[in-house]
Amino acid sequence: MRRSARIAVLVTVASWLALAAAAQDRPAVIVTPGSAKTFRAAITPFEGADADEARDFVRALGDGLLFSDVFQLIDPAAFLAPEREALSEVPPACSDWRQINADALIEGRLRVEGNQRIAEAEMWDVARCKRLLRKRYRTPITSDPTRVAQRLADDTLEAFTGIKGVSSTEIAFVSTRTGNREIFVMDANGANSRQATANRSINNFPNWSPDGKDILYTSYRKENRPLLFASSRRLGGAGALLSKIDGKHPQYRGVFSPSGKEVALVMSPDGSSEIYVASRDGGRLRRLTRNHVIDVSPTWSPDGKRIAFVSDRTGAPQVYVMDADGRNLRRLTFQGTYNTNPSWSPDGQWIAYETRLESQFDIWLIDLDGAVNVPLLNHVRSDEGPSWAPNSRKLAFSSTRRGNADIYVIDVGGEHLRRITENAGNNTSPAWGPYPQ
Repeated sequence: MRRSARIAVLVTVASWLALAAAAQDRPAVIVTPGSAKTFRAAITPFEGADADEARDFVRALGDGLLFSDVFQLIDPAAFLAPEREALSEVPPACSDWRQINADALIEGRLRVEGNQRIAEAEMWDVARCKRLLRKRYRTPITSDPTRVAQRLADDTLEAFTGIKGVSSTEIAFVSTRTGNREIFVMDANGANSRQATANRSINNFPNWSPDGKDILYTSYRKENRPLLFASSRRLGGAGALLSKIDGKHPQYRGVFSPSGKEVALVMSPDGSSEIYVASRDGGRLRRLTRNHVIDVSPTWSPDGKRIAFVSDRTGAPQVYVMDADGRNLRRLTFQGTYNTNPSWSPDGQWIAYETRLESQFDIWLIDLDGAVNVPLLNHVRSDEGPSWAPNSRKLAFSSTRRGNADIYVIDVGGEHLRRITENAGNNTSPAWGPYPQ
C-alpha cells in the first residue's frame, strides 16, 4: 500500500513539474523528485582579473548545482572543445560537448566597474545548441561573490528544468552548541553557520518573515516566560514583536503570514492554548479557536487564506485546517493516533507533518483533501520538524538517527538525504528561509 501510494505521489509531482516547464516555454526537461536521473553540466573557467576569485566563483557555482541533486559536474579534464571568449555571440562547439555527454554548458566572466562587481554568465542546452540563460548580476564590491554564484546556480536550474534552485537560501534552526538553546542561521547546504541570538535563555521555533529580513522566535529571555521576539539573520536587532499585546499571557509560537503583515500565534489566556491572529505590532488581535483543549502549531497556506494547526479536541493530536478567520474548520488527518507539527508547502499542494509510530516520529505528506497520505521518511529513530524549501522540492527536518539531533535535507520524493549539521550539540526546529531579495 505504501509503495503504490508513493508512486502516485511521484507521478503527481512529475506532472506538476512538466506543466511548470510548459507554462514558461522551457525545454522539455522533466525532473521527477525521487528519481536517480541527473543531468551533466560543464562549467568552463570564468574570465576574471582575479584568478583566485574566479576559481572560487566557479567552485561555489558547482556546489550550488550539486545541491540541486539534478546536476552532476563534468571534470574539466574531460573537456574537448577549445577555449573561447566567454559570452561570444557565436554558439559553442556543441558537438564537442555532446561527445563528453554534457547536457548543459555554462560560461561567464567577472569584472569590476567602480564600486560594483559584475558577474555575467550564460547557459546552453547542448543537445539543441540553444542558449537558455543569459544573466548579469551587479553587487557591491564588498559583498561575497559566492552569493552571486549560488543565485546563478539557482537560475540555471530554473532555466533548465522550470524549477528554481535553492542553494542561495538559508535555514534557521535551534542549536545547543553554546550550552544554551540559541537560534542559528546557515546556508541551505549547511555551510557558513552563524549565531542569530545570544541571550543564554531558551529560544525555539524560528520562523522567517517573507522578505527574509527578520526571524520570529519564542524566547524565555524576559521574566522566564515564553514571548515572541524578532531578530535579524545575524546577532543584533532583537526585540519583542507584539508590542500592543500586554505580554501577561504566554506566547508559545508564532508564524508570519505570507504577506508579512500578520502573525498567527499560540497564546494561553485561560489555561488552554489557542490560535490567534494579529498584526505585527499586536494590533487587531483576533482569537480563532475556543476550546478547553490544546490548539497549537499554526502554519499558513501560501495564499494566506487558510491555517493548518494541531488540536487534541478528539482526544489525541491531529491536524486540522480552517479559514484564516477561524471558519470552515475541518479535520485533515485520520490515520495515526498522534499527528503534529504541520508545515504547508509553498506551492500549496502538500502538508508535511510528524506522526508517531510506536516510540519514534516519522514525517508524512498529506494532500489538502486527505486523499493521499504517505510516508516521506521511515526510520527507527525520530525524524521531526519538517520545513519546506521555497521551491517545494526539498524539506529540512531534524533527526536523531545518528545519536544527537541534527538537521537533514531530503527531496520531496524521499531521495537524496543529506546531513547538514554534525558534531555541534543538538540541532532542531529547522525553518527554511525565502529567496534572498
